[in-house]
Amino acid sequence: MESRAKSMGHAIHPILIVFPLGLLATSVIFDILYLITDRTGFQVSAAYTIAAGVIGGLVAAVFGLIDWSAIPAGTRAKRVGAVHGLGNVVVLVLFAVSWLLRRGADNWDPNAGALVCSFAGIVLAGFTGWLGGELVERLGVSVSDGAGVNAPSSLSRRARARGA
Repeated sequence: MESRAKSMGHAIHPILIVFPLGLLATSVIFDILYLITDRTGFQVSAAYTIAAGVIGGLVAAVFGLIDWSAIPAGTRAKRVGAVHGLGNVVVLVLFAVSWLLRRGADNWDPNAGALVCSFAGIVLAGFTGWLGGELVERLGVSVSDGAGVNAPSSLSRRARARGA
């Protein structure tokens, strides 16, 4: 089943999710480094990467919702996609709460609640990311109908002629 939202022959949602996922994971790394070293730059960096990750996640979610709406009702893919999407909403809420809890502190210093939200968010993101992989790798969502080990480039004339 091909994606509804595509650019240059590729689904947009899987392209976009790497940014928020990487930014949110990086914010957790910065938090851990801050806890280990007590250097003030790490918690400030964590706050900025959280903000960018949440914004990027919201943008990616729009395209994920477009793709999810094309999945046939009553299928396992529709159910997995719903859990994937709702789980990612929770991830974004957890990180947004973490950011809000830091906002009023000196140098964006995270309190225990902010850290718990971020750490819980990244664990949940691991699970929802696995579900996204299940959708693509196992259930074939967003996979081109003309895919294969010898398929032409999505930018080739042959691929465009087939509508891939």
